[in-house]
Amino acid sequence: MKVDVLLGLQWGDEGKGKVVDVLTPRYDVVARFQGGPNAGHTLEFEGQKYVLRSIPSGIFQGDKVNIIGNGVVLAPDLFMDEAKDLEKSGHELKSRLHISKKAHLIMPTHRLLDAAYEAAKGKNKVGTTGKGIGPTYADKTSRTGLRVGDILDNFEAKYAAAKARHEAILKSLNYTDYDITEVEKKWMEGIEYLRQFPIVDSEHEINNLLKSGKSVLCEGAQGTMLDIDFGSYPFVTSSNTICAGACIGLGVGPNKIGDVFGIIKAYCTRVGAGPFPTELFDETGAKIRAIGHEYGAVTGRERRCGWIDLVALKYAIMVSGVTKLIMMKSDVLDDFETIKACTAYKLKDGSVIDYFPYEIDDVEPVYVDMPGWKTDLTKMTAESQFPQEFKDYIAFLEKELETPISIVSVGPDREQTIER
Repeated sequence: MKVDVLLGLQWGDEGKGKVVDVLTPRYDVVARFQGGPNAGHTLEFEGQKYVLRSIPSGIFQGDKVNIIGNGVVLAPDLFMDEAKDLEKSGHELKSRLHISKKAHLIMPTHRLLDAAYEAAKGKNKVGTTGKGIGPTYADKTSRTGLRVGDILDNFEAKYAAAKARHEAILKSLNYTDYDITEVEKKWMEGIEYLRQFPIVDSEHEINNLLKSGKSVLCEGAQGTMLDIDFGSYPFVTSSNTICAGACIGLGVGPNKIGDVFGIIKAYCTRVGAGPFPTELFDETGAKIRAIGHEYGAVTGRERRCGWIDLVALKYAIMVSGVTKLIMMKSDVLDDFETIKACTAYKLKDGSVIDYFPYEIDDVEPVYVDMPGWKTDLTKMTAESQFPQEFKDYIAFLEKELETPISIVSVGPDREQTIER
């Protein structure tokens, strides 16, 4: 069996959670391979709305194994809140959700470090969510981090040593006005709660499941353009969000990768600081934000909105080897007379390029205009019902991106998903 991978191809918030939920009936296992509780996957079905931060979206399928892989960073207190909310709504977790021993723990002092580092940057803030993600990955690479497996043996001493290290750094940054007593108390409750779950060697588990003929879907968080290596650095996340991150974050070999599903919006959004060539600062951008409800699922932050960027998308498809595209939120553009797509960048010297360069701070988008479809897509249940203008938009994207669009979403509900 092969491992299929599901990725966001833009700056995150593409709608990965809903797509995973739609695809999971075809798989035996769903696994998260990177990221932390800064990214929320929103799912809506049967009149209920759920936001998942660390738990794989396959948890709503009763008979699936769900795995939090070694590439994830986990905050025990936030994980506990998320899991208990799901349990209250009738979803049993403890037998179906397995957690890698090698996943790193986000400590309360990591959040303090996040705030201290961001404050020290002055005007050059990255715009983190303050959840401690970056400092946790920093500890991982500096070989001083705490992992889930550490809670099984002599944890108190390990925690105290890590906390003391962090407090020394905070003191050196003159960041001393804090009290984490209550946060720490709840965090420790989260540690006790974590111990109730199967804590596993996830790399062995996934490879054994594959050997036994089970199918696996890997779920990424954030988006390709936030990848630590290939994104718009330094305004990126702290992990590899591309397909290769699934191999690293779960312990599967590249030869085990099957289909790579790339999720895109019919337009583009970004949260936080950083370059965004197609961003709209006018009424059109505000209209997209209002219709698309473009606010962070976890943070509530207003998302920046703009037209689709095909230069960035071609780059994202290339670095992950995407085999199929899935387009979300097509219905948000239902009421626009004209739809624009960026097909090239104009540089400061006047030259035009159609590839993604080292820096995109000062590029100017070159657009192609297409007629809008001016039709309500949300009631449609088959591709044959699509207006011609929307079919033309899909065909244009497929030609430019040289990749088929296999699924089109026309609304937030699970049922509003049309396969082609």
